[in-house]
Amino acid sequence: MVDNRYATALVIGSVLSLLATVYLSVAVGTQQWFQYSSKHVDKTGNGTSPRERLMADDWEEKNFSDLLLQRNGTLGLWWRCIQLPNDPPAVNESDARAQPADCAPQSGCPDPKMETFCVAFTLPQQFRAIPKAPGNGEPEEDLLRTYLWRCQFLLPLVSLALVFLSALVGFCACLCRSFTPTLGVGVLHFLAGLCSLGAVCCFRTSVHLLGPGAEGSVGWSFYLALISFPLQMMAGALFLWAARSHRKSYTRIAAYRIA
Repeated sequence: MVDNRYATALVIGSVLSLLATVYLSVAVGTQQWFQYSSKHVDKTGNGTSPRERLMADDWEEKNFSDLLLQRNGTLGLWWRCIQLPNDPPAVNESDARAQPADCAPQSGCPDPKMETFCVAFTLPQQFRAIPKAPGNGEPEEDLLRTYLWRCQFLLPLVSLALVFLSALVGFCACLCRSFTPTLGVGVLHFLAGLCSLGAVCCFRTSVHLLGPGAEGSVGWSFYLALISFPLQMMAGALFLWAARSHRKSYTRIAAYRIA
């Protein structure tokens, strides 16, 4: 029979684990990890060229980073997005002649409406090597940035896999009516928390290594992943405390019965 204190710790730990899993899953699937900001946003010109540059298969990290900065884009673990002007509505000839050729918001013309255009990273692109000096034939691979990029999207998946594994272990423990596997559940949550923290650190370092041109701020997806780290650590601590305390209590009771 489980003491009420240990049962309460298990319930609270399970709730914290569920919240952390939801937060991390939402963070992985959204693109608001980093918001590029530029004082001079390109809102004119044809939007076809930026679309083609963003969708290019032979992309380079520095090139699409410059495009995101020019278009106030956002970057996620699996997404890259830019702001593009909508196609202008059809106007009659008299309205077209009334507007100057170099129509701009400063001259009284309306500011074009912007739309968000997103493209997902493919798996080969995620594992592609990042060169030190792009555009120079076959440049040397930048190992630091390459492995930072790979870790930033692999570690969240490992963290979610560890939480899922801990849920299976806990379910098997309930079926076997054993409290001992709870110790393993706590350890798995600690490892998952470290993976979540590692993913956040790798992403922030990767963006920082792009250089001074990467101006912007982290978005809400980044903070969701960051919040999942302490939640997983607290859940792991509760599971470990419940397992160890229950084992000590059971040992004392068994010794008392033998005596």
